[in-house]
Amino acid sequence: MRLLLTGATGFVGGAVAAALAGRDLLASTVFLVRAATPAEGARRVSANLARFGVETAITPDQVVLGDLTEPQAFAAAPGLDGLTQVIHCAALATFSTNPAIWAHNVDGTLALARAVHARSPGLRRWVQVGTAMCCGPGLPSPVAESWEAGRDEEAHLVPYTRSKIAAELALRELPGFPLVVARPSIVVGHSRLGCAPSPSIFWVLRMAFALERFTCSPAERIDIIPSDWCGEALVSLALAPRLAHDLYHLSAGGRSNRFDEIDVAYAQASGREPVLPRYQQVAVDELRSLVPLFEQRLGRVNRLLILRALTLYGAFAQLNYVFDNQRLLAEGVPPPPPFADYLAACVRSSEHVPMTEQMAADFK
Repeated sequence: MRLLLTGATGFVGGAVAAALAGRDLLASTVFLVRAATPAEGARRVSANLARFGVETAITPDQVVLGDLTEPQAFAAAPGLDGLTQVIHCAALATFSTNPAIWAHNVDGTLALARAVHARSPGLRRWVQVGTAMCCGPGLPSPVAESWEAGRDEEAHLVPYTRSKIAAELALRELPGFPLVVARPSIVVGHSRLGCAPSPSIFWVLRMAFALERFTCSPAERIDIIPSDWCGEALVSLALAPRLAHDLYHLSAGGRSNRFDEIDVAYAQASGREPVLPRYQQVAVDELRSLVPLFEQRLGRVNRLLILRALTLYGAFAQLNYVFDNQRLLAEGVPPPPPFADYLAACVRSSEHVPMTEQMAADFK
């Protein structure tokens, strides 16, 4: 086995690297890393593994230097020879309108796939990590795994989800390409380490509880999974001898917690009363009315950034989606722990981190 992992310096990719370490497979893994030298790339991967509690040194010869926006940099890299599996986590994962999104997530992904396919004729599986939210609005919940959902470019709420499904559809057109698409739902924290590896998304909940207002109703379910479970599921999909499908949701499904259950768990973890008696559900177009509360409840913040963030995440939350995960469970992957079960770890690991610092992970 020779596996290529991209995005190992990020959140989901770091969780995959940690899962590979837990299976003693790091020595059989090479990493595509954006760095000046292989030694620098190895240090970056090792440092990210440490955030996931894995103390090990990646060696420079395990690093393939490459930037997805500059595909010529890795087109001739010898590290792409002889690969048997690829887990492609690398992406410009942002809800901002970063102009590099398409070049990175679509053009760069396709260039890497073509290079790997040409250089590694024995490639058995390419696991493309997408997002379940690429399905677009207006679907019944639970949302089924489908190649049809999300094709309408105008229906996407942000460029990121549009780019992710565009990459999947383009990869699917490559002749003989062993594609399997994995679409995680909302990845928040780590089931043991909380937000120590990354505070991504958790700040949205902090904000909602501080403001005592958001776009969810108390009875709506929020489909959240921990990064470590997500990493283990991706490795399982990559290594399985056979798979029944080429598209999977990595989601909580029937284990998704209701908003009021999350409220109770958050209150217990933070030593506060639940906000539910005071909570108000608001529509997305009403979020602007909360601006006067921002500094009162959240401290010194960038009002425009907070409003933009709430509007974007509020629109996704308002979809009220749970994602069907029966295909993944049928492959023998155990279900994820409910978010409420590990929320306390997220609170403990992030309560002293400024809100704006947490938000930086999602607004590149």
